[in-house]
Amino acid sequence: MEEDNQSRLTVRLVYAVFVAVIGSLQFGYNIGVINAPDKIIKSFYNETYFSRTGFSITNDAMTQLWSVSVSIFSVGGMIGSFSVGIFVNRFGRRNSMLMVNVLAFIGGAMMGFSKLLKSFEMIILGRMIIGLYCGLATGFVPMYVGEISPTKLRGAFGTMHQLGVVIGILIAQIFGLEALMGTVDLWPLLLGFTVFPSLIQCGLLLCCPKSPRFLLINRNEEEEARAVLQKLWGITDVDADIQEMKEESRKMSLEKRVTIGELFRSPVYRQPLIVAVVIHLSQQLSGINAVFYYSTDIFTKAGVQEPIYATIGAGVVNTVFTVVSLFLVERVGRRTLHLIGLAGMAGCTLLMTIALGLLKSVPSLSYLSIVAIFGFVAFFEIGPGPIPWFIVAELFSQGPRPAAVAVAGCSNWTSNFLVGMFFPLVEKACGSYVFIIFMVFLIIFFIFTFFKVPETKGRTFDQISSGFRERLEQPGAEKSPMVELGDIKLTENPGTPESGV
Repeated sequence: MEEDNQSRLTVRLVYAVFVAVIGSLQFGYNIGVINAPDKIIKSFYNETYFSRTGFSITNDAMTQLWSVSVSIFSVGGMIGSFSVGIFVNRFGRRNSMLMVNVLAFIGGAMMGFSKLLKSFEMIILGRMIIGLYCGLATGFVPMYVGEISPTKLRGAFGTMHQLGVVIGILIAQIFGLEALMGTVDLWPLLLGFTVFPSLIQCGLLLCCPKSPRFLLINRNEEEEARAVLQKLWGITDVDADIQEMKEESRKMSLEKRVTIGELFRSPVYRQPLIVAVVIHLSQQLSGINAVFYYSTDIFTKAGVQEPIYATIGAGVVNTVFTVVSLFLVERVGRRTLHLIGLAGMAGCTLLMTIALGLLKSVPSLSYLSIVAIFGFVAFFEIGPGPIPWFIVAELFSQGPRPAAVAVAGCSNWTSNFLVGMFFPLVEKACGSYVFIIFMVFLIIFFIFTFFKVPETKGRTFDQISSGFRERLEQPGAEKSPMVELGDIKLTENPGTPESGV
């Protein structure tokens, strides 16, 4: 589309994306913050319990209590992710991001005052509340960023969500150093620090525009949507984009608003919904959060002398390769990067298993385990890290998009919870072979992505959803292996760019 090709990278667009991605940073920070000071916080749990009962917590009970403390964050995320549609349809994308920051204040304050009030329950409840906030934010941010971005920049800006997540993880790892806030006295401040990014985002969001798609399609405010597009993209002629939104709105008017129940029942949405859910499962069941949540323990068992610095090293690798993905996603394509990431992670899990399994007899293999973990993290950020978050918004039109984002987000958080809750128990039972389980998942997801996930690079929202409709309307197409591959043209509209990868 010629007009889209003339759109520019403006200060207003960069500002709006940056402010929205503060919510992504919060998500990453609260994933990583619990890792580094785990021994200090466990000691606080034991001291608090002893002061109440006169008994110490047993090792098994501590393992279970700590698993709950880590994974309760995902329970809140599950609840929040299912509530995304309620907020964005009623209040809009920007206003929803603004409103839910109150949850970050409450959750951060509870964790920050837990030591003063001698209550480890406040940490657990605070983690759940901040998880609720993050579950909502992981729905709001990719949706808002996708809807304000020009088509040619949508993939690169979509990657910014994951970049915010990994920067948040890295900040948490650095702040968790004993030289900073990872101490007996300052760990409550480390957990409660999350209130400050929320304060900053609340102030900056007031200067951000509302989503132009929300203004036109949900509110029928065409002139306001046109003005927002012109300011964001730095062009005056946005007629083609407005017309595309009107066409999407017209198609939506022919059917009632799509609820989550209707999303599951309708055959029109079945294929994209399966793709959306499975691609989110591929992110979490890859084992990445087992590494993020318990990396310090993993490096310790691998014989690393200073495991916290190895963990920070993994965080640096995480950030660098997210930036690499940002530059590759519009050149190589979503599907290809996802396949590369899944295959690379599967290879690294095999190396990790070999290194950890033979570590006692060959101590020098501890270096191989570090390389394998760094490689695992790098390949994750090439594809499975950033792509699931924004590809779901691309697979659905405006009507079913909020419900689809909610369902996909809930599947992400549910699998996140299962990994956080049960990994310590599975690791205790399987020992060094625990990552074989994740390798099997990665191979399954690679096969699914190869045959079922379409390429969305360079396509409008309507072209992508039309591709699924055409596949549904042409039963014979399902028999052709070419239709199942993602690197073909999904529509037969003349003038539509090929999605070659």
